[in-house]
Amino acid sequence: MDERQLLELWNKLRNQLMFAQLAPTFLLITTVGLVAQIREAGAFAVWATLGILAASGILGALAEYSAAHEAQAVARDLAKIENPSHLTKGIVKNAVWLHVAKYLTPAIFVGIFVALVLALI
Repeated sequence: MDERQLLELWNKLRNQLMFAQLAPTFLLITTVGLVAQIREAGAFAVWATLGILAASGILGALAEYSAAHEAQAVARDLAKIENPSHLTKGIVKNAVWLHVAKYLTPAIFVGIFVALVLALI
């Protein structure tokens, strides 16, 4: 692949990474705002909510991890380009921060999920 194709792939993966964060984030925010109503609705509503949060969180984390992992592979390929553009140099330099999306973001989700479990039960 040439530099242009790798940059297009990088952008595609970056968009996937951002999109993968939307649904779990929206669900967490919504759930925090509805804790009292969910508890009032009863045990089935609580367990359904926790199941939805867990499923979306797991799928979101997997999507984030795979997009970040693949983007890091693209960055490694970009690092091999002779006479790279400034954009390519910047991507290669900053690709290490994708570890945040691979590990820290899912860990934060788990922490929020645990807090919501305690709030709902």
